[in-house]
Amino acid sequence: MSSIFENDSPSNLTEYSVSELSGSIKRTVETAFDQVRVRGEISGYRGPHSSGHAYFALKDDRSRIDAVIWKGTFSKLKFRPEEGMEVIATGKVTTFPGSSKYQIVIETLEPAGAGALMALIEERKRRLGAEGLFDPARKRRLPFMPDVIGVITSPTGAVIRDILHRISDRFPVRVIVWPVKVQGEGSGEEVANAIRGFNGFDPAGQLPRPDVLIVARGGGSLEDLWSFNDEIVVRAAAESRIPLISAVGHETDWTLIDYAADVRAPTPTGAAEMAVPVKAELEAQIAGLTARLQGCVNRQMDHRRQSVRALMRALPSLDQLLALPRRRFDEAAAGLGRGLELNTLNKRRSFEKTAAHLRPDVLSNRFAERRRMLIERMTRVERTVERLLDRSRSRVGRADAVFLSLPARLMTQTARMRDHLANLSRHTDTAVRHQLTRARGELAAQDRVLQSLSYKNVLKRGYAVIRDDDNRPVSQAAMLSSGAGISIEFADGRVGAITTEGGEASPVARKRAAKPSEPGTPPKQGSLF
Repeated sequence: MSSIFENDSPSNLTEYSVSELSGSIKRTVETAFDQVRVRGEISGYRGPHSSGHAYFALKDDRSRIDAVIWKGTFSKLKFRPEEGMEVIATGKVTTFPGSSKYQIVIETLEPAGAGALMALIEERKRRLGAEGLFDPARKRRLPFMPDVIGVITSPTGAVIRDILHRISDRFPVRVIVWPVKVQGEGSGEEVANAIRGFNGFDPAGQLPRPDVLIVARGGGSLEDLWSFNDEIVVRAAAESRIPLISAVGHETDWTLIDYAADVRAPTPTGAAEMAVPVKAELEAQIAGLTARLQGCVNRQMDHRRQSVRALMRALPSLDQLLALPRRRFDEAAAGLGRGLELNTLNKRRSFEKTAAHLRPDVLSNRFAERRRMLIERMTRVERTVERLLDRSRSRVGRADAVFLSLPARLMTQTARMRDHLANLSRHTDTAVRHQLTRARGELAAQDRVLQSLSYKNVLKRGYAVIRDDDNRPVSQAAMLSSGAGISIEFADGRVGAITTEGGEASPVARKRAAKPSEPGTPPKQGSLF
């Protein structure tokens, strides 16, 4: 009796394997907590994994639970999770049998009330403001009349149409639109890249650099406008060298980009009104200024004309001005004859006095002295010319000696250059041969790699490639319908076939297979299905 009880099982409980027990717990947990809403604080968030999934934990003051957001769900979130943010997560609880852990798979994520988002915005605003990004001294004035306007917004919304229509009505200028997402995952990066992209334009390039930028989006909730609170967007707006207008949401909405921008517009339409003046008003203003200027000119001319007339009345008449000069002229004309006689008499007396001192011997001495000076100068000139001729002859002699030795020097230099050229030619031939050898080796190596990766080597081991009528590879039987024509590629060629259902050949296929092939026609293989 004792031996019998010793062999019996100590308990009548069902025995489970570890995998069975883990699977049962997993099904029980997923059934009991299929859809739950959990409120907690995000902990351990480091951004999405390289796979696109996000792993972190939700905690309160006493407990924590692991959480995961799959890649497809993460891309649909209205805002990006951040460390320390209090959120409400909706999803299902499941277990991970490999390590006996449980976690919540989040399907939707929302902030725990607008107060949490506002607190996050206020903290980010305080931190960025401490760096000086919102300093009024950094802001630039908008150009009065820009030539090119850059608009960063969604290309499909009503915002871009309102901006273009408003600019066209006020003052038509060239508008360059940079299309971006204005909501959802990745929208903040796209807006920041667009701002930096406009700033990177070459002023002399095919697309001119804008004179002013408009970042615009229509109205929405705080979550819808969350992308414009991203730190990367605020920093890009603050670093922009082009004056930037923020036109995000309606007049009551505000985001952090409004503080970093040079000007904040209440609406996208208001941004267009700030960017360009009204052409009709400018024309009316110019017309008014032109009329005022013309009136001033006319009044000034009338005033000057009256002044000239007053001065003319104060001037003496022409007869009064010429009376004294006429009298002096008459007196001078009356004494002119007597003056000519006295002048002639004085000239004659001076000539007679000078002629009394002239004698032939004095003239002969002067001529002799001038002749002697001329002879001396001619003698000096002849000696100078002889010295120049002797100097020129010596130079010509030296030049002849140089020209006589020139052919020998040229021949020596030519021979030296010919040897140098031959040496360079030999080195060039050697280098070309080495280069060709190395290129052939690289080409052979690449060909070996290509042959090793080619699918035709697999065909040689007995495999085949099936293609449909469009010559596209077929990887599954479900991709073909009954009676479809296919081609099968083997290592040595291709054959055609027709598909059937259930693996049996259709009567038509059997009839075609039984029919003898025409001379010269390659045999066709039957259906493989």
